Amino acid sequence: MTTFEGFGIGKSILKALDEIGFTTPTPIQEQAIPVIKAGMDVLGIAQTGTGKTAAYVIPLLMKLVKAEGKDPRAIVLVPTRELAIQVGEDIAELSQFTNIRHAAVYGGIGWTKHAALLEPGVDILVATPGRLWELYRAGAFAMKYVKTLVVDEADRMLDMGFMPQLNKLFEVIPPKRQNLLFSATFSESIETMSHEFLTFPQRVEVAPSATPVDKVTQYFYRVPNFRTKLNFLKQLLTNEEEFKRVLVFCRTKENAEDVFKVINRKTEGEVRILHSNKAQSARINAIDAFKSGNVRVLVSTDVSARGIDVSKISHVINFDLPPRYEDYIHRIGRTARANTDGVAISFIGPEEDYHLENIEKLIRMKIEERPLPDDIAVVPLSNPEKQHIDREIDRQKRLADPEFKGAFHEKKHRQPKSSPFKVNQKSNLTRETLKKDRKKGR
Repeated sequence: MTTFEGFGIGKSILKALDEIGFTTPTPIQEQAIPVIKAGMDVLGIAQTGTGKTAAYVIPLLMKLVKAEGKDPRAIVLVPTRELAIQVGEDIAELSQFTNIRHAAVYGGIGWTKHAALLEPGVDILVATPGRLWELYRAGAFAMKYVKTLVVDEADRMLDMGFMPQLNKLFEVIPPKRQNLLFSATFSESIETMSHEFLTFPQRVEVAPSATPVDKVTQYFYRVPNFRTKLNFLKQLLTNEEEFKRVLVFCRTKENAEDVFKVINRKTEGEVRILHSNKAQSARINAIDAFKSGNVRVLVSTDVSARGIDVSKISHVINFDLPPRYEDYIHRIGRTARANTDGVAISFIGPEEDYHLENIEKLIRMKIEERPLPDDIAVVPLSNPEKQHIDREIDRQKRLADPEFKGAFHEKKHRQPKSSPFKVNQKSNLTRETLKKDRKKGR
């Protein structure tokens, strides 16, 4: 199909697509929409930024047609609050000229507020697993009318340990339903889940599993330590013309806070920070401000790697590589969205070479290395930093080779100050002398 009209989509949805600016379907939409419309179970493998959400929302709206009843007829399960909000916004855009009702519910807000949100009735319910279970147990809605269940970002669901909650939900949702499972990667755990969750599914895959979007230009720099990374980041961000809207990813909340404090003082334009310790309202406000263009730089942990759908992000900067290699794909997928180009830059410390190699194996391609500019102030390694790096490299070598003992685990043989024999002899003589003294009553 070269146009959306070829799918037999209703006028109200076509009008919404035109309003959004979607003129031709993406490959995942082209393959998934007819299959979902036909009522089949679907296993969709697609990278982030390929139009995956619209690929299941459009046929879902076509099936529902109009508002009906009070309880949901379709449920979309997502792993994070940010993604729940984003999917909710996508549904709002696509259904703006229909009367179909939707709601997005998630943790971090009192469940009674969400229960009140569902009170007037809802057709499509987007939810994180925990919040959906809370609302169901509280009697805020019934499951008996659910005809379609979507599990989005299934790989992330499994990574976050949601499988027990998913199994509880699967038991109370009517078994006679259409199931749609979407994931950016296809691991053994996803394959197992698909066998248990789907019935004779149609597999839809627009690119090999774990392949980055081809419009993202990727390269990395070798940067020796944290403070040099900060110096380099500050310099890159001085180029406002090129680095127009930037998402900086950090491995930990502590690193994110340190990066934010430095660049917030040294960078033109507003800077915000996003991580799991931030209040839900602060996280929503940060994303909204970033979307609107009021914030130029957003510093984040992987909490937002799958929850931000912002157009025209010029650069994603990996200040640290992610602990889960699949998250690299989701991070860089925040740029080059909706057929635009984008750039992903990674700062690689000495202890991150191991992670870089594993990421390159996962995405089946080499990432270009570029030389660190000569004018970057390189801060010498401190002794604690060097010890931390050496220990981390040691740990990685043991992961690669279980027989490797490591420099930090070798026993050090020290020469005694005096002969062990003489010490023992002296101690024995002392004991004998004490015995004789006791006998003599001394």
